[in-house]
Amino acid sequence: MTRKGQRFLLIGVALSVLAVATGLVLFAMRESIAFFSSPTDLYAQPAVETQRIRLGGLVAEGTVVRGVGDTVTFGVTDTNATIEVAYTGILPDLFREGQGVVTEGYLSPDGTFYADTVLARHDENYMPAEVAESLRAQGVWQGGEGPASDY
Repeated sequence: MTRKGQRFLLIGVALSVLAVATGLVLFAMRESIAFFSSPTDLYAQPAVETQRIRLGGLVAEGTVVRGVGDTVTFGVTDTNATIEVAYTGILPDLFREGQGVVTEGYLSPDGTFYADTVLARHDENYMPAEVAESLRAQGVWQGGEGPASDY
Protein backbone atom coordinates (compact mmCIF):
# COMPACT_ATOMS: atom_id res chain seq x y z
CA MET A 1 0.00 0.00 0.00
CA THR A 2 1.32 3.44 -0.91
CA ARG A 3 1.74 6.30 1.53
CA LYS A 4 -1.23 8.06 -0.03
CA GLY A 5 -3.39 4.96 0.48
CA GLN A 6 -2.25 4.65 4.09
CA ARG A 7 -3.07 8.29 4.71
CA PHE A 8 -6.60 7.87 3.29
CA LEU A 9 -7.10 4.73 5.36
CA LEU A 10 -5.97 6.53 8.53
CA ILE A 11 -8.28 9.49 7.84
CA GLY A 12 -11.17 7.12 7.13
CA VAL A 13 -10.63 5.20 10.36
CA ALA A 14 -10.31 8.45 12.37
CA LEU A 15 -13.58 9.83 10.90
CA SER A 16 -15.35 6.53 11.59
CA VAL A 17 -14.21 6.54 15.22
CA LEU A 18 -15.31 10.18 15.60
CA ALA A 19 -18.75 9.39 14.11
CA VAL A 20 -19.24 6.41 16.44
CA ALA A 21 -18.16 8.47 19.47
CA THR A 22 -20.58 11.28 18.54
CA GLY A 23 -23.40 8.78 18.10
CA LEU A 24 -22.72 7.20 21.49
CA VAL A 25 -22.70 10.59 23.23
CA LEU A 26 -26.00 11.62 21.62
CA PHE A 27 -27.54 8.23 22.45
CA ALA A 28 -26.48 8.57 26.10
CA MET A 29 -27.84 12.12 26.35
CA ARG A 30 -31.22 11.45 24.75
CA GLU A 31 -33.00 11.29 28.14
CA SER A 32 -31.49 14.51 29.48
CA ILE A 33 -32.13 16.78 26.49
CA ALA A 34 -35.00 19.19 27.21
CA PHE A 35 -36.46 21.34 24.44
CA PHE A 36 -37.98 24.74 25.25
CA SER A 37 -41.64 25.35 24.51
CA SER A 38 -44.15 28.06 25.26
CA PRO A 39 -47.78 27.18 26.12
CA THR A 40 -48.85 28.15 22.60
CA ASP A 41 -46.19 25.82 21.13
CA LEU A 42 -47.42 22.91 23.26
CA TYR A 43 -51.03 23.41 22.18
CA ALA A 44 -49.98 23.63 18.53
CA GLN A 45 -47.79 20.53 18.67
CA PRO A 46 -48.29 18.42 21.83
CA ALA A 47 -45.21 16.68 23.18
CA VAL A 48 -44.85 12.92 23.48
CA GLU A 49 -45.69 11.80 27.01
CA THR A 50 -42.15 10.56 27.69
CA GLN A 51 -40.43 13.61 26.17
CA ARG A 52 -38.77 15.93 28.70
CA ILE A 53 -39.43 19.60 27.90
CA ARG A 54 -38.93 23.07 29.32
CA LEU A 55 -42.06 25.16 29.61
CA GLY A 56 -41.52 28.88 29.98
CA GLY A 57 -43.64 31.97 30.31
CA LEU A 58 -45.23 34.05 33.02
CA VAL A 59 -47.01 32.73 36.11
CA ALA A 60 -50.68 33.49 35.33
CA GLU A 61 -52.44 35.84 37.74
CA GLY A 62 -54.79 34.13 40.21
CA THR A 63 -53.70 30.58 39.38
CA VAL A 64 -51.35 29.69 42.24
CA VAL A 65 -53.03 27.08 44.46
CA ARG A 66 -51.07 25.59 47.34
CA GLY A 67 -52.12 22.02 48.09
CA VAL A 68 -51.25 19.54 50.78
CA GLY A 69 -47.60 19.63 51.83
CA ASP A 70 -45.27 21.02 49.16
CA THR A 71 -47.68 20.50 46.24
CA VAL A 72 -48.46 23.61 44.21
CA THR A 73 -50.43 24.09 41.01
CA PHE A 74 -50.22 27.20 38.89
CA GLY A 75 -50.70 28.34 35.32
CA VAL A 76 -47.90 29.28 32.94
CA THR A 77 -48.97 31.66 30.21
CA ASP A 78 -47.52 33.43 27.21
CA THR A 79 -50.70 35.58 27.06
CA ASN A 80 -52.09 33.46 24.19
CA ALA A 81 -52.44 30.16 26.03
CA THR A 82 -52.13 28.88 29.58
CA ILE A 83 -51.00 25.44 30.74
CA GLU A 84 -51.63 24.13 34.24
CA VAL A 85 -48.43 23.07 36.02
CA ALA A 86 -48.29 20.73 39.01
CA TYR A 87 -45.13 20.82 41.12
CA THR A 88 -44.19 19.11 44.37
CA GLY A 89 -41.26 20.70 46.13
CA ILE A 90 -40.05 23.99 47.48
CA LEU A 91 -40.57 26.89 45.10
CA PRO A 92 -37.85 29.53 44.62
CA ASP A 93 -38.19 32.56 46.90
CA LEU A 94 -38.78 34.86 43.91
CA PHE A 95 -41.66 32.76 42.54
CA ARG A 96 -44.91 34.78 42.33
CA GLU A 97 -47.76 35.61 39.99
CA GLY A 98 -46.93 37.73 36.97
CA GLN A 99 -43.22 36.84 37.03
CA GLY A 100 -41.12 34.90 34.54
CA VAL A 101 -40.67 31.19 35.17
CA VAL A 102 -39.13 28.18 33.44
CA THR A 103 -40.28 24.70 34.45
CA GLU A 104 -38.87 21.33 33.39
CA GLY A 105 -40.85 18.13 33.29
CA TYR A 106 -43.39 16.15 31.29
CA LEU A 107 -46.77 16.89 29.72
CA SER A 108 -49.41 14.33 30.67
CA PRO A 109 -52.14 13.18 28.27
CA ASP A 110 -54.75 15.19 30.24
CA GLY A 111 -52.85 18.42 29.44
CA THR A 112 -51.31 18.99 32.87
CA PHE A 113 -47.60 19.70 32.94
CA TYR A 114 -45.86 17.82 35.78
CA ALA A 115 -42.73 19.78 36.68
CA ASP A 116 -39.78 18.47 38.64
CA THR A 117 -37.82 21.74 38.41
CA VAL A 118 -39.01 25.34 38.70
CA LEU A 119 -36.66 28.24 37.96
CA ALA A 120 -37.62 31.83 38.73
CA ARG A 121 -35.97 35.03 37.63
CA HIS A 122 -33.29 36.43 39.95
CA ASP A 123 -33.89 40.20 39.71
CA GLU A 124 -36.30 42.66 38.15
CA ASN A 125 -34.28 42.86 34.91
CA TYR A 126 -33.86 39.14 34.31
CA MET A 127 -35.84 37.03 31.87
CA PRO A 128 -34.63 33.63 30.60
CA ALA A 129 -33.53 33.98 26.98
CA GLU A 130 -36.05 31.48 25.59
CA VAL A 131 -38.95 33.07 27.46
CA ALA A 132 -37.89 36.59 26.43
CA GLU A 133 -37.69 35.59 22.74
CA SER A 134 -41.11 33.93 22.88
CA LEU A 135 -42.74 36.88 24.62
CA ARG A 136 -40.92 39.41 22.40
CA ALA A 137 -42.21 37.63 19.28
CA GLN A 138 -45.75 38.17 20.59
CA GLY A 139 -45.09 41.81 21.48
CA VAL A 140 -45.58 41.21 25.21
CA TRP A 141 -42.07 41.45 26.71
CA GLN A 142 -41.13 45.04 27.57
CA GLY A 143 -37.41 44.49 28.18
CA GLY A 144 -34.53 46.02 26.27
CA GLU A 145 -32.77 44.54 23.26
CA GLY A 146 -32.02 41.28 25.05
CA PRO A 147 -32.30 39.59 28.41
CA ALA A 148 -30.13 41.02 31.17
CA SER A 149 -28.28 37.75 31.66
CA ASP A 150 -28.48 34.06 30.94
CA TYR A 151 -28.17 30.99 33.14
